[in-house]
Amino acid sequence: MNRKIILASHGKFASGILSSLQLICGTTDKVTALDCYLTEAFDLTKAVSEIIQENENKELVIVTDLFGGSVNNEFLHHIQQPNYYLVAGMNLPFLIELVTGFEQVESLSEFIQQALETSKQSIQFCNQTFEQEIAEEDF
Repeated sequence: MNRKIILASHGKFASGILSSLQLICGTTDKVTALDCYLTEAFDLTKAVSEIIQENENKELVIVTDLFGGSVNNEFLHHIQQPNYYLVAGMNLPFLIELVTGFEQVESLSEFIQQALETSKQSIQFCNQTFEQEIAEEDF
C-alpha cells in the first residue's frame, strides 16, 4: 500500500523541520508539511479534511507538534479511520527514523512504536551525560 507522512504544526515548525529532514534524508514526495494559522483566514478543519480526502487510499502517518493542541486535536477526529496513524511530539530524530524505514516495513504501527523508542534515546541533557562519561573514565 502507498504511504504518506504529513507533518502538521502551529506556525512554520512543520515546514522548517521538513527542510532539515530533507537536508539529512533527501527530498521525497512521501512527506509534506501543513503549517497552520499563518493567516487569519486559515481553516484548520477544512485543511485537515482535504488531507484526509486526498490520501484516503494510502496509509497515512500524521505527526503533529503538540499533544492536546488544536492541530493534534483536529487530526484526532479521524483516529478511527483505517490505515491512519497519529503521533504527537514532532522531533527530528523521530522523523529521521520514520522516513528512513517506513516504506520497507510491513507493520507500520509496530515500526512507529519502535521509531519512537529509538528517538527517545537521542534526547539528552548533555551536561549530565558529559559528567557521567568523565566519571566513568576516572575508574
